[in-house]
Amino acid sequence: MKKRIRKIVMPDTVSARRSKRLVVMINDREARIINDYLEKNRILNKSKWARETILHFIYRNMVEDYPTLFDEHDMRR
Repeated sequence: MKKRIRKIVMPDTVSARRSKRLVVMINDREARIINDYLEKNRILNKSKWARETILHFIYRNMVEDYPTLFDEHDMRR
């Protein structure tokens, strides 16, 4: 009997490839805070964590600030 070899379906690698660089300067205290947080939560991939944290913050703000037809005060009546 032959073993089946499963192909892993990868997303479109051309569109998923990261080619833009983002550089952020932080001071020693900020770096210590971040490194302590990452160590405490056993986060090994700092780049992935930073990317997900920043994008989650932006997405949440976009959802909250999404324009509506009525003001919040009018909708609560």
